[in-house]
Amino acid sequence: MKCLWVYCVLFLGGMALAYPLRAQIPDSLHQHAPRVFLDCPTSFCDLDYIRTEVAFVNYVRDPAQAEVYVLLTTQSTGSGGTEYTLTFQGRRRFAGLYDTLRFSTPPQAPVEVRRRELAHRLRLGLVRYAARTPVADQLRLTYTVPSAHLAAARVRDRWNNWVFRVSLNGYLNAEQQTRTNNYSASLSAQRITPDWKITFQLSYSQGESRFNLGERQVRSVSWNQNVNALLVSSLGAHWSAGGFLNLTRSTYRNLNANLSAQPAIEYNLFPYAEATRRQLRILYRTGPIWNRYREETLFGKTEEGLWAQSLTIATQAREPWGSINASIEGGHYFHDLSKRRLTLFGSMDLRLREGLSLTLAGNFSWIRDQITLPRRGATAEEILLRQRQLATNYSYWISVGLTYTFGAIYNNVVNPRFGSSGGGGVMIIVQ
Repeated sequence: MKCLWVYCVLFLGGMALAYPLRAQIPDSLHQHAPRVFLDCPTSFCDLDYIRTEVAFVNYVRDPAQAEVYVLLTTQSTGSGGTEYTLTFQGRRRFAGLYDTLRFSTPPQAPVEVRRRELAHRLRLGLVRYAARTPVADQLRLTYTVPSAHLAAARVRDRWNNWVFRVSLNGYLNAEQQTRTNNYSASLSAQRITPDWKITFQLSYSQGESRFNLGERQVRSVSWNQNVNALLVSSLGAHWSAGGFLNLTRSTYRNLNANLSAQPAIEYNLFPYAEATRRQLRILYRTGPIWNRYREETLFGKTEEGLWAQSLTIATQAREPWGSINASIEGGHYFHDLSKRRLTLFGSMDLRLREGLSLTLAGNFSWIRDQITLPRRGATAEEILLRQRQLATNYSYWISVGLTYTFGAIYNNVVNPRFGSSGGGGVMIIVQ
């Protein structure tokens, strides 16, 4: 117990010493700085770094308190890099001041490069708001003149916008009575321009599990092979046309070969240029499918040719009130209209009021198209290890979350001691 009291005293003393570091109060000038809420996923934003590098504004924890709402959205570029879009929305004394900045980082760009570029663009976008406050007297604008040879340089791409990737992965996990190993490999190529999108991917994965059950040993092996190709042509700000080509082999789906070639057309209610913030797409595809099965199916087939069609309606939006992502997809085979499937998906992150947010997500599939199921069914081992697709009329999952945050509205101070400021714990040892 003596050790317990010692640790408690040391912990409380450390908290008392650390408190002044966290209780910094903005000075009189900083109180006039714009109040900013940065809506940015933590996977793309190092918030501690941003608060340190862009320090002429006040960061608030809730958008209801913000005078400038900044929304960050991203999308992949043709080279495999990332395009960032920063949307600035003025509120209260800055009402009516809107702006949008875009920049890109190359593929495999170091974290330091990405966060430095993000902080730089954020700084540029916030200057117009800070310039309307007393903080403007403390701001200085600098310009770096590019060298002559850099200004005159012309971009030359000897790969003609083609990007290739090769990936190899392995995983091993073992205990005295169990052993699991998985490995996978993939090769991809893509060429993306404003007018065309061409992608190709070849992938293979295999997994093996072994279990020692005393006098009995169970061994399970599964593998999956895929070849996917996509060709899309831009037909203006709202229309696209192209096609899908797929070849699949899978033990789980009882397929020695599944080949499909399906032309497709898509209409986006909003211009594709706004896709990172909002989109409402309608995609229709149809075409032939040829299947060769590993085992005879429930319908007595070892191979067959089919024709199918599907329609997908999908919407995405990110706004100050939150975000929404929803889709509905339906499809069927023409030889038997009863062989069909309908899938609904939706997710929402809603800010109900200051500090209170609700997260909902779910997926439901109404399934009537399992034509590949083997006649013999599945063994107990295959069911428990999920090595075989099982007959079902539906599948679903649901997720619900509620978050409430309250307290000080300002979120300017960075204190990296004892790790990040986002979490941590207290360990008490009793002897």
